[in-house]
Amino acid sequence: MDGCDCCKTCATQVGGTCNEADTCDYHKGLYCDYSADKPRYEKGVCAYLVGTGCEHDGVIYRNGQSFQPSCKYRCLCVNGAIGCVALCTDSQPPLVWCQNPKRVKLPGRCCEQWICDEPRKTRKAAPRHVAANILGNEVWQRNCVTQTTSWSPCSKTCGRGLSMRISNDNDQCEMVKESRLCNIRPCDVDITKHIKPGKKCLNIYREDQAQNFTISGCVSKRPYRPKYCGVCTDERCCIPYKSKTIEVEFQCPNGAVFSWQLMWINACFCNLSCKNPNDIFAELERYYDYPEIMN
Repeated sequence: MDGCDCCKTCATQVGGTCNEADTCDYHKGLYCDYSADKPRYEKGVCAYLVGTGCEHDGVIYRNGQSFQPSCKYRCLCVNGAIGCVALCTDSQPPLVWCQNPKRVKLPGRCCEQWICDEPRKTRKAAPRHVAANILGNEVWQRNCVTQTTSWSPCSKTCGRGLSMRISNDNDQCEMVKESRLCNIRPCDVDITKHIKPGKKCLNIYREDQAQNFTISGCVSKRPYRPKYCGVCTDERCCIPYKSKTIEVEFQCPNGAVFSWQLMWINACFCNLSCKNPNDIFAELERYYDYPEIMN
């Protein structure tokens, strides 16, 4: 809601002009700084709250500072927490003529590259309609090779977070960033109480009753009963194994309707490959090497 608490509005981002009505995006730790508008104090600029900096590998980063500690990751310091996104894509090349591509490390390059050791085979004659389809597909592949990264790990281990990917699977063949809501497990539920006697893990947790999703006062048009990843009482951790992306429509009190993509968990698995709390890249590495299965 805007500062008047009457209308839905897009929150102003860092560096943008703000006032009492046009508020800053507090989700990102921004506030309206009026210090440059003396003595009126009517127009401000969105800035990060003076928060805790971050320390990584002996280097101190200020709040809101972006940095790249590795060629594979770009990170951001937000009030003591470090968030990172992977810069290497994991999508396979189109299997037009190479049926068994291999990903190898090439000298001088950070990210692994796909190569094909197979000689290109000449296709045998095919029916006219089949040949037309193959030809059309090859022409399209020459004009635009579809590339879509795996969804990034959810930004939160419990509660609602965001997951992102980059894809050019659109009419313009342009690389765009896509985002979806994700909720690995609820924060306000003690899932350990639902572990069966004699067991140490619960890989899937599900609410007894279907409930509506809510975002900023807007409610999903229909109720859902999603699956969540469970927890373990030993050293294992549970992460999504199979998931898909669904689209959820929300209805706001003022009648406005909008849609959000949402991660729908189908299955989770518990294993000992839990990230080291001091290694902020461990989870990204695991998802890069073993991406979850999408339906």
